[in-house]
Amino acid sequence: MSLRANKVGEQMKKELGEIIGRKIKDPRVGFVTVTDVQVTGDLQQATVFISVLGDDEQKENTLKGLAKAKGFIRSEIGQRIRLRKTPEIFFEFDESIDYGNRIDTLLHQIHDEERSKENED
Repeated sequence: MSLRANKVGEQMKKELGEIIGRKIKDPRVGFVTVTDVQVTGDLQQATVFISVLGDDEQKENTLKGLAKAKGFIRSEIGQRIRLRKTPEIFFEFDESIDYGNRIDTLLHQIHDEERSKENED
């Protein structure tokens, strides 16, 4: 990824956090954290990675709400970041957070099992 695409991604991440947190009034959109934005080298597309607090249904509803607001979000980005053409936006869940939480849970289970075995001896 080019340095320019990286900078645009960082700027978009900052602005998207604010736009989604303050400007989106859709009740389906829950508590969203923008974890990363990856912009293609030609600055035509941006994949926005999000994490959503809640269960699978809340996550799906949030994704639907964001998809519906995509045009508004893109125009807001266009006003805030000076680019010839605002990138097309795609939302995806950041699976790495769930993956990290799963590993953390498994490590705690192993630790607890080892501790209970030591207590038995």
